[in-house]
Amino acid sequence: MLTDTYIKSLKPAEKARKYADGGGLFLYIPTSGSKLWRMAYRFNKKSKLLSFGEYPTVTLKKAREKRDEAKKLLADGIDPAQHKKAARAAREAEEANSFKNIALEWQETQTVHILPAGRAHLLHCLEQHIFPHIGSMPITQIEAADILAFVKPFEKQDRLNQAHLLIQLCGRVFRYAIATSRARHDVTADLRGAIRTKRPKHHPTILDKNRIGKLLLEFDEHPGYYPVTCALRIMPHVFVREKELIWAEWTEFDLERAEWRIPAERMKKREMHIVPLSRQVLQILRELHRFSGNGRYLFPSARYMEKPIQKSTMLAALRRKGYSGSEMCIHGFRSMASTLLNEMGFNSDWIERQLSHDHRDAVRAAYNHAQYLPERRNMMQTWSDYLDDLREKARQCSETC
Repeated sequence: MLTDTYIKSLKPAEKARKYADGGGLFLYIPTSGSKLWRMAYRFNKKSKLLSFGEYPTVTLKKAREKRDEAKKLLADGIDPAQHKKAARAAREAEEANSFKNIALEWQETQTVHILPAGRAHLLHCLEQHIFPHIGSMPITQIEAADILAFVKPFEKQDRLNQAHLLIQLCGRVFRYAIATSRARHDVTADLRGAIRTKRPKHHPTILDKNRIGKLLLEFDEHPGYYPVTCALRIMPHVFVREKELIWAEWTEFDLERAEWRIPAERMKKREMHIVPLSRQVLQILRELHRFSGNGRYLFPSARYMEKPIQKSTMLAALRRKGYSGSEMCIHGFRSMASTLLNEMGFNSDWIERQLSHDHRDAVRAAYNHAQYLPERRNMMQTWSDYLDDLREKARQCSETC
């Protein structure tokens, strides 16, 4: 039998040499001088050879353990070489089906409809907050508790939106794995109720008619960058979400039909949305077209014409006019329109459809982008006329008061 002292003393010879340890295990030393563990055995009346690695990485003790494990397999009628090959294939399959690999595949193939900034944000969340915890784990071995462990600290910090975002992101990866036959269950479904929800946020808005007129008048007289002025003037009339407006492209507009069709990938509910354009909005757009009509975006950045203005630009303009965060925000124009249009007696279904709020009937929602369109055209024109009236009253007051 071999000893460590003896093995260390062995030197390469002119020809390869074998040094037996017993039970089929031997040390093979080729002319290069490497010391390699091998095991000779017979299976189905055929001579076969098994490799255990190189000494001293694989110690004498470890080599004997591997030999004994191989003999147990032989006793059970299992070929150790085939068992080793199958185990290696299983490990490789687990690595290929790790949460990280599947998540990166999902991010690469299933988020192409999302704007570049959105895709970058998703990847950042994966790399910073999820991969360090479960990225290397086979997706089939991940349990709800594994996800809760790294999400719970966000709840303790009262970062509830972030906590729920991470759970939702994991869920999207799991559902993709299920669709591609690499998982059977979305474990994030078991986390329902595990993280408390945040109270709905009420966006501050102005509902006083005189103050609305004064605000609209200030937008008309805004002395800043022209596309920003136009964005401020248009927003109260169309009351879309801020992202939907600032990323608007000229190809989405049909000025002859007085329609703006916002593509599904930019909508919160991933459903194409039609915004009827009033005469007032069309006038602003025709004026703006002379400035940015040859480019891609309606509201190009002052520094980079190939990019739109930043999300904070409109809000910054609002703050410079003296409106605090408790008084008004850009999203507040949606609340303003919703409240006042209901007060004016318009059908609530028309209003909700124009606000592109979700519909409980998912099948119906897939086809409702044009729902109530004639009624909404009339409503949007009436709304613009109403805003014009408020602005003119504010102008008259400023001239006579």
